[in-house]
Amino acid sequence: MLETRQIRLFRNGRNQAIRIPVAFELPGETVLMHREGNRLVIEPVRERSVRALLASWEPIEGDFPNFDEGMLPAREVEL
Repeated sequence: MLETRQIRLFRNGRNQAIRIPVAFELPGETVLMHREGNRLVIEPVRERSVRALLASWEPIEGDFPNFDEGMLPAREVEL
């Protein structure tokens, strides 16, 4: 069963705000917020590691040029 608490809203300057109880704290320093009907949903931003990002990419198919000594060819520039 989901834990539910009633909390008070307050004003912080021109913004409406809430204090998040310790039991509901989220990790990190930023969150995503969106509306689902009359509900506001707040969820942590999932920080992805470079390894996770690379693992999510599809492999590139095809032949790649084989340059001598790992050097790229010079580009011709029109003047």
